[in-house]
Amino acid sequence: MEPIHTHTDARRLAKKRLPRLVFDYIDGAAGQETASEGNMAGLAQIKLAPRVLADLQLPNLGTPFLGQVYKLPFGVAPMGMCNLACPGADLVLAAMAAEMAMPLGVSTAASTPLEQMFNASGGQAWFQLYVSGTAESGLALAQRAAQAGYETLVLTVDVPKVAARPRDVRNGFQMPFRIRPQQFLDFALHPRWSLATLWAGAPAPANFDPSQGGFDRHATRAGANWAFLDRLRAQWRGRLIVKGVMHPDDAQRIQAAGADAIYVSNHGGRQLDSAPSAISALHHIRQRLGSAYPLVFDSGVRSGEDIVKALACGANVVMLGRPVLYALAASGERGLRQWFSGLSEEIAVALSQLGLSSTQALGAQHLAVNPFHIH
Repeated sequence: MEPIHTHTDARRLAKKRLPRLVFDYIDGAAGQETASEGNMAGLAQIKLAPRVLADLQLPNLGTPFLGQVYKLPFGVAPMGMCNLACPGADLVLAAMAAEMAMPLGVSTAASTPLEQMFNASGGQAWFQLYVSGTAESGLALAQRAAQAGYETLVLTVDVPKVAARPRDVRNGFQMPFRIRPQQFLDFALHPRWSLATLWAGAPAPANFDPSQGGFDRHATRAGANWAFLDRLRAQWRGRLIVKGVMHPDDAQRIQAAGADAIYVSNHGGRQLDSAPSAISALHHIRQRLGSAYPLVFDSGVRSGEDIVKALACGANVVMLGRPVLYALAASGERGLRQWFSGLSEEIAVALSQLGLSSTQALGAQHLAVNPFHIH
């Protein structure tokens, strides 16, 4: 197996080992993919300020968040159809969340039932709720998650209508996933993935009620409105996070509605190609809500230093998306372990360069170049 030292290694191997149809589904974004590239560029513009001669201790990566303490400052963002990366990817992620005590987002569009994912994660999983049908069906799905034991619900609000992703359109990608005649050659040229997937069975969204019409990728999700948020807050007794927030006005209103945390994200650039970088939105939202309110962050994170930058810019926890699937596609659990190990080491090294022994000490004072005027 080729080693995975960085997300670039993982992406290169994933591109080689996945059929184009599947790789493009994971890798692609909306429009001209400007927002996706902008997320990474926004993080790259931020520079850290190294300090010397500090009395350093062993780095402490422990991260308190909403009454829990995670071993690491990062987790896995909710992503649909992870089993397309490799058979059993969902359960690999759940087992690693249990082992590493890190949060795992379980998507409504996951290819493994939410109950199984919660049990396999040792209770570390958060359930991500899409409101694809009526408000009542959304509330029923939240109730199902509560009955399964979930204590944290992530309401995703940035997909009122699924954006067209040009790569998916050109490739004829659809969900439920199926192989079409024009793709036979592509799949034949990637026999390891194709045979493993054929043996395991093509993944399909596992959390949609067939009596409500099952899963429709292009169904409106606009049922997640302000009235629904109020109803959900009244029903959901656990921790409530609202995901996909990019504007300080929305963040302030969500805070006032009683959400326990806000998840700053532009969906990895997969929804609005003209969206600003998520890291710039994080800055504005942190300024508006003050230093104490809990914020989760994703979009564009590719390295341990990116995680350190996001924490310095105001995130409490950073979630990882595409690179997780690259690593799984490249080498399964072994590849993901390699990448997570590398990330942890990168974070520890970055902290030591900043003269710190803990992620909890990070703040705007550790930024050398501050393109968003963070203070």
